[in-house]
Amino acid sequence: MAATTCRLAAAPLVLAPLPRRPTTVAFAVASTGIKYGLRASRGVAIRAADGTGGETEVPEVVKAAQDAWAKVEDKYAVTAIGVAALVGLWTAIGAIKAIDRLPLLPGVLELVGIGYTGWFTYRNLIFQPDREALVSKIKSTYNEITGSSS
Repeated sequence: MAATTCRLAAAPLVLAPLPRRPTTVAFAVASTGIKYGLRASRGVAIRAADGTGGETEVPEVVKAAQDAWAKVEDKYAVTAIGVAALVGLWTAIGAIKAIDRLPLLPGVLELVGIGYTGWFTYRNLIFQPDREALVSKIKSTYNEITGSSS
């Protein structure tokens, strides 16, 4: 008996790269507002437009934020506090992820949280006088923070 062998051609499979078209984002400021467009290498400009002639209404939240920012006297301090808050949030998330990787600690902390929630509910929410005392304490703390007397 003769042994037969089977050989497969092991030619590497090479795909040709797709041709790249350089695209740049073009910003055009018109008298009706700001429009964004995409300019292809052929000199064709594509612009997004809605049926209102380029006029868009800014939401009230954005207007309120702009008004609040305009009233701020020390913009550098507010910006520094915002950056510090973001760094603090990033650090806290990193610490929570590190604690979560520990084998026993997340389960223990979950039990502590469940126990504290039960204790707080029993102490402050079950009985009517305790609920009233909690509501009055929350209102007085709110009034201290905001400086209002109502």
